[in-house]
Amino acid sequence: MQDNKKYPPIHVLNVMRGFKEPRFRYPITPYRFELQSGERHRVREIRQMHREKVGRGYHYHFVLKTREDRYFHIAFDTAALVWRLIQEVDEQLFFHN
Repeated sequence: MQDNKKYPPIHVLNVMRGFKEPRFRYPITPYRFELQSGERHRVREIRQMHREKVGRGYHYHFVLKTREDRYFHIAFDTAALVWRLIQEVDEQLFFHN
């Protein structure tokens, strides 16, 4: 995930959980993020999260629904300590409850 053009770095305001607590379901919880274009988004809901081992670190992948009802796949690389935009996701890829 080192390709800055394919997966550009982004700013993310998040909480890193220090201990288990019901308010924080995930070890890392993103709340807001900003793209390099200056576009800002607030997270309404985390639709999916998974962690994968990559080298000596982990990648935490999130599919987020924003307050504007847009969906983004972002990831945090624990080895590089950087958040990246993977892609904007179409809502139709999800099953509706």
